[in-house]
Amino acid sequence: MSTETVTIEKLGAQGDGIAGSAGGPVYVPFSLPGETVAIARVKNQGTIMSIATASPDRQEPACRHFGPDGINGTCGGCTLQHLADGPYRAFKRQLVVDALKSKGLTPEVGEIVPARPGERRRVVFAARKTEKEMLIGFNQAESHHIVAIEECPISSAGIVARLPAIKAIAASLATNAEPFRVAVLETLSGLDLAIDEIKKLSDPQRRKAIETVLGLRGIARVTLNGEILVEPAKPIIDFGGVEVSPPAGGFAQATKPAEEAMAELVLAHIGKAKRIADLFAGAGTFSLRLARIGRVHAVEAEAAALAALDQAARKTQGLKPVSVEKRDLFRRPVMTQEFKPYDAVVFDPPRAGAEFQCRELARSAVKKIAAVSCNPLTLARDLAILVEGGYRITGVTPIDQFLWTSHVEVVATLEK
Repeated sequence: MSTETVTIEKLGAQGDGIAGSAGGPVYVPFSLPGETVAIARVKNQGTIMSIATASPDRQEPACRHFGPDGINGTCGGCTLQHLADGPYRAFKRQLVVDALKSKGLTPEVGEIVPARPGERRRVVFAARKTEKEMLIGFNQAESHHIVAIEECPISSAGIVARLPAIKAIAASLATNAEPFRVAVLETLSGLDLAIDEIKKLSDPQRRKAIETVLGLRGIARVTLNGEILVEPAKPIIDFGGVEVSPPAGGFAQATKPAEEAMAELVLAHIGKAKRIADLFAGAGTFSLRLARIGRVHAVEAEAAALAALDQAARKTQGLKPVSVEKRDLFRRPVMTQEFKPYDAVVFDPPRAGAEFQCRELARSAVKKIAAVSCNPLTLARDLAILVEGGYRITGVTPIDQFLWTSHVEVVATLEK
């Protein structure tokens, strides 16, 4: 390890400051462009020791767990609390611009739809039981050390208020000192906790855990390693006026405002399409909203999510017909000829994107496509495939859903 002083030139894609050196770029977390900082350096990684010249864009962190003065933040849940709002939003928008440019795409990229504190309805905590206490929090960056939290400005008030209850449930389930994961989703009927990486419980401990949950208010369901442990109330989330009971531990957009912003963009683009295919449909985030416009065919690999979507569609009045298909679109994409009945297609894949699906879609005659992505790089690759196939990008909107991180969502619209 060596100590040296460097000047930060820019922010990298993960939000770390980057300084030039004779040996190549040095990555310095919690630094900002224009700053002169003294660092302890190990290979190409630097840890700030002190700041000689601070950026005017540096701000006081919103959370006490982030780190003193925004230097060497301890809680690994956020990486950019030290960057002022304007430059922060510009940085995230630029990630999308740069990703598209890397594939030769230069459409107009809209202003980012901002995220605000207190919006996160879905949070994944790290947990571990020690001899002294039950730790609930986030792993420190590049570490297995859990930073126990007492506040969390990104999370909803409903989650923060029930941190003691979450801790009590975790403590009742912990069988040893090994770390485990607690995913929390705030639903209309209470918190939905999906706990994973805990070994099999004994019958007495299972009964004790169930009693603990039943003695607490505001808990809708607790699942352990994918199986329901106890469900005092069926968890309910709302997709544009359609109530859905999501599968245990299933995917849900992290914030309601971001979900609604995405849906608004998708629905505006789809317009009055009569036949719509929704690929990677999940539990119906877009399908159930689109069903107010036209007939929807929802395709999804996860059986539990598809069942939740199907059940919600069947019990909701006023929707056009919704058909469902269980299909792994990575292994068996919808083929070009299968798109003939559809006026519009929506796809929202995982981070890996939808490369092979887009190759089939690019050869289709579908008039309108809405692409939703949590990874600008794979989105850029997929859009380039569609553009090569004759589609024209009509809009690109970045959406901030994961506040104070480098993650950014995007909705892109295309026409042929």
